[in-house]
Amino acid sequence: MTADPRLRTAVLDSAHLGDIEGAFGRISVDAGDRPRTLKVRLVTMLAIVGPGLVVMVGDNDAGGVSTYAQAGQNYGYSLMWVLLLLIPVLVVNQEMVVRLGAVTGVGHARLINERFGRGWGWFSVGDLFVLNFLTIVTEFIGIGLAADYFGISRYVVVPTAAVALVAVMASGSFRRWERAMFAFIAITLLQVPMLLMSHPDFGRAARDFVVPGISGGVSSDAVLLIIAIVGTTVAPWQLFFQQSNIVDKRITPRFIGYERADTVLGAFVVVLGAAALVMTGDWAARSTGTEGAFTDAGAVAELLGHGDHLLGSIFAIVLLDASVVGAAAVTLATSYAFGDVFGIKHSLHRSFSDAKRFYLSYTAMVALAAGVVLIPGAPLGVITTAVQALAGLLLPSASVFLLLLCNDREVLGPWVNRRWLNVVAIVIVAVLLVLSGILMATTLFPDLDVVETAEGLSAVLAVAGAVAMVALRLAASRRPPSSPPPLPSGLDRATWRMPPLTLLRPVTWSAGTRTGMLALRGYLVLGALLLIVKALQLGRG
Repeated sequence: MTADPRLRTAVLDSAHLGDIEGAFGRISVDAGDRPRTLKVRLVTMLAIVGPGLVVMVGDNDAGGVSTYAQAGQNYGYSLMWVLLLLIPVLVVNQEMVVRLGAVTGVGHARLINERFGRGWGWFSVGDLFVLNFLTIVTEFIGIGLAADYFGISRYVVVPTAAVALVAVMASGSFRRWERAMFAFIAITLLQVPMLLMSHPDFGRAARDFVVPGISGGVSSDAVLLIIAIVGTTVAPWQLFFQQSNIVDKRITPRFIGYERADTVLGAFVVVLGAAALVMTGDWAARSTGTEGAFTDAGAVAELLGHGDHLLGSIFAIVLLDASVVGAAAVTLATSYAFGDVFGIKHSLHRSFSDAKRFYLSYTAMVALAAGVVLIPGAPLGVITTAVQALAGLLLPSASVFLLLLCNDREVLGPWVNRRWLNVVAIVIVAVLLVLSGILMATTLFPDLDVVETAEGLSAVLAVAGAVAMVALRLAASRRPPSSPPPLPSGLDRATWRMPPLTLLRPVTWSAGTRTGMLALRGYLVLGALLLIVKALQLGRG
């Protein structure tokens, strides 16, 4: 009699074990090693592709469309170099998520909860729930703006979109859900004719992609917009979504290479789509003489529609599609985390009746978010501002947890980060901390000089980094060298998976790590309190 495979792994839901069933193919868990021919590689890639593309395209959501169009309308092509720099950030962050998902077989929320304690788990996941809910509200705001362009009541379009989102997700089939996502991804290809109709200057675009510059010079508004571009492109929910989606798709270490390729492909797709939106926003400004006068994505559609109704309609459809994909991905990320935290069944392979709490959490979040948008006089502007500020607050902390998990040998064994990757990841976290601090400070204190604030925070972080490096070297010189635990007998890197979490040795933090985490917690608490105060002030006008 074969032992239950869950006894050998940390997998929580038995539906996360079995054949890989992707939108474009299926891989049997009993297939064994197959010949590495080109045909087999292509067939395998088609079956695996999905989590990386969905998370990246979902990242170009309503907030992304608005931010990129604003960059184009207010600064032309001059900020496109920021998009190029985001490719390595996206790839590094999400590649670590790929390994965590495939090797551990459990979601990001559960790993944080089990490895760092329920205090940290609830702290990070609770913040995620709040941020994700507000983000979903902004997705429905985008749906409403698109409906307004076509002269259709948002009281018809928003509920219809909400019902469609629930119907697609609760089909009881991972393959059907992924196929629906690819149908929405196919609609994003409308960005190609949209771009060609926007009279692009490809020579100038190529130059501005690689040569940093800011039209009109460095200013507070430009710095804040750059931070907004980073914040809308690198979001905390992405970590939780892709890891859980990889687990739900049943991807194992054997297929990490394919999922890495899926992620890299998604990173380039999201950046090219963002570039198309920037260039379209630039044309909206040039063709109507409204440079620097951005208000929202709906107004950009109106500007484009004045000169070419078809172009305006395509932009509105792109906005609507981006909002739907974003809402689907962010809501599912939240439901996955809900299942992780409460230990319930949470797989798209299960029917509604078999995983009621999982599907009901998704349905409730969609219904509440759609309902908020339909409330007359709802503070939608305050919500949009809060989403941007809260995302900036949580961004570095999410990356810190990711980095700690990817250096935990009990969790990843032979798949832990290499030293060069840690260096790159630490640099990314440092940059995110600076950007987060600037965004938080200027959101709470609008009169601050952004450029001076950026320079000051960068200097402080550089000094703190130098001190930390010296302290780490001194601590390392006093510790006896340690070697990683050997791999279990008979297993190799391609088949190694994390054992059940209860069998892992507990995490032991050094004094420096503990101090840094407490400082991070203090920053998050203070920032959250200040954000609440600011939101109340904005709500009172």
